[in-house]
Amino acid sequence: MLFIQGVGVPGSGWSPQLEGLSDRFQCAAFDHRGLGGSSPVKGRLEIADLVGDTLALMDHLGWADAHLVGHSMGGVIAQQLALDARTRVRSLSLLCTFCRGKDAVRLSPWIAWVGLRTRVGSRPMRRRAFLEMILPPSQRRGADLVALASHYGALFGRDLAEQPPVVMKQLQALAGHDQRVRLQELGGLPTLVVSGAEDRLALPRYGRALAGAIRGARYYQFADAAHGLPLAQPEQVNSLLAQHLAAAEAGRGK
Repeated sequence: MLFIQGVGVPGSGWSPQLEGLSDRFQCAAFDHRGLGGSSPVKGRLEIADLVGDTLALMDHLGWADAHLVGHSMGGVIAQQLALDARTRVRSLSLLCTFCRGKDAVRLSPWIAWVGLRTRVGSRPMRRRAFLEMILPPSQRRGADLVALASHYGALFGRDLAEQPPVVMKQLQALAGHDQRVRLQELGGLPTLVVSGAEDRLALPRYGRALAGAIRGARYYQFADAAHGLPLAQPEQVNSLLAQHLAAAEAGRGK
């Protein structure tokens, strides 16, 4: 299983999945260029660059193919990789993601307001705003927000009050990417699309549209979940991923 992360998050953001699934599957996650231990980004960034990085990592690992699990921007990368090199992909698991990049960078009033608050104000205020982006109200209501910010900051590899410089380049890469007309080419590839009912970044209707564009794709929606679904409900997500991979492997034997 190769886990592909979204905007501004290093491979450590997949820790709950790596810890929960590595006893059953060979798992790998990585830092996108410009994050964590990877090299800085020089010049403009394209989704094609990130696809190339992912394929290069698979080559380095000696993996002829893999089950791809992508979250948000990582889901877009996984889709493009499957379009470019389908024989390298055993299955797709697309979490909290989109059919087209423009949907990821749209500026609704809520996104503009919360996004602004992640960049201005005191550090505690910026951390609370970030938590609003990844957790539904029910998981924040009455919670120790300082402890939550510390917990998720450890997974993100940074203080939630800070945004890595590469984030803007990643968002620009997403904005220029749209392969909706080609998604039908992925028909028959075992595909799971997952949304959170409370996700205000990757709206559930985007997930349903994505599943509808890929023949045979399965759509699953988690109630009371937002954009941070894999981190907030790891056991449930891991169980769903394990079931999907088992079905995909069973299908390969037929």
